[in-house]
Amino acid sequence: MSEPVSAVLDTNIVLDLFLFRDTETQALSDALSQSKLVWLATAAMREELARVLAYPKIAKRMAFYALAAEDILKKFDAGSRIVDVPIKANATCKDPDDQKFIDLAVAHGAILLSKDHAVLCMAKRLRVLGVAYTGPAGTFTSSGC
Repeated sequence: MSEPVSAVLDTNIVLDLFLFRDTETQALSDALSQSKLVWLATAAMREELARVLAYPKIAKRMAFYALAAEDILKKFDAGSRIVDVPIKANATCKDPDDQKFIDLAVAHGAILLSKDHAVLCMAKRLRVLGVAYTGPAGTFTSSGC
């Protein structure tokens, strides 16, 4: 059996996984449940998710699925391994809110799962720093960066 791979999931991927149940996250869900991936996160990432879950549009979607923020946060807690906040990486994201995901992925040489445009634009720079990057369904596009 091979060693599990470390991964960092941005907030939108977590929402796709636990709230929207996006079909593109099925392979991710399987990899996590089979311990093929170790999901690394920080307390700040959990706090961001909690804040996003309170947004009116997100709350409306949770109500549609009969979910509460606590349900999603429990899944976050059960699925992630909370680690210390790393030092800032040698790559700076245009969106300061996304920097924490980049810093963590660089510090651990982890796969970074994101579909955020500001992160998508950094894929080549992140590869140089040892970060395997994948967007939704494993795709990457740098158009418009």
